[in-house]
Amino acid sequence: MFYTIKHLTRFHYSETVSESLMEARMMPRTEGLQRCLSFDLLTRPKAQILEYTEHTGNVVHHFNIPRRHSQLIIQSHAVVEMEEKAKPKYQLDPDAWKKIDRLVAEGDFWEMLVPSQFTLPTLLLKALAAELKVERRMDPFSLICELNEGVYSKLEYAPRITTADSPIDEALRQRKGVCQDFAHILIALLRMINVPARYVSGYLYRSEVSVHRQTEGATHAWVEAYLPRIGWLGFDPSNKLVVGDEHIRVAVGRDYSDVPPTKGVFKGQAESEVSVKVEVNRSEEAPKPGFDPLPPENEEKPGQAPAPAVDFILQSYRAHQLQQQQ
Repeated sequence: MFYTIKHLTRFHYSETVSESLMEARMMPRTEGLQRCLSFDLLTRPKAQILEYTEHTGNVVHHFNIPRRHSQLIIQSHAVVEMEEKAKPKYQLDPDAWKKIDRLVAEGDFWEMLVPSQFTLPTLLLKALAAELKVERRMDPFSLICELNEGVYSKLEYAPRITTADSPIDEALRQRKGVCQDFAHILIALLRMINVPARYVSGYLYRSEVSVHRQTEGATHAWVEAYLPRIGWLGFDPSNKLVVGDEHIRVAVGRDYSDVPPTKGVFKGQAESEVSVKVEVNRSEEAPKPGFDPLPPENEEKPGQAPAPAVDFILQSYRAHQLQQQQ
């Protein structure tokens, strides 16, 4: 099967800004059953877009707009082929815990084991861990499935309760959040029992019969845990699922701070607001790559008030508003 993903991000500035620098992690990965057939990225104002690949395999596109503008539009279009395969029946023995310890001792998993910015072991997290009986019991796969369902049942899915940079305690205190919060909480729980766990940023296809709780028109996030004989296996605590072929992987990292879809700064005395629209469509035949045209550029008009002067010493770059994964 094939997926077409359109991702449109608009940054609106309250005042004209003089420069923007941006990174985008929007290109789907090619690995396993997933293959990115085409990927295009456009910006308005136009920019020269460069790319590099991180050590985790994430492709990062980056660009600079060194001229005045009052909004920034980033549009991506991807075509992904997903091999259809029946879900295997995973089963591990209780002694797989020893195998995990050997893999950890012999492999390079430390980044996915230590607490990170959004996965700190707080008192509220430890209270939830006690409720869910987070300890080594059963076999690792069965326990992670139980914790995946436990996070789903203990927290209500509620958009706009937290923000992109909220610590997990905000969601834990209210027992409400979005997929980004659910993923961070499950990662933190798994790391407490020394299971390598990482954050996955991507897209989720919503069919007419889907019962997914994800907000339509947004990116998605879930968790991968490293298990003996299986490798990295995805768990979606927002939807109580073992990840399947409706999940499209884009980037992996310790937590959201490693893999935001957009991350950048701008120069100017302005506030920024972000709006996001995502469309994911599925087809049996390969779709044609292509773009919907971006709106025409708004050029600065003669006689228009100049952008506020920027002191490069006293005025630092200001961070763009991040887009929360829902």
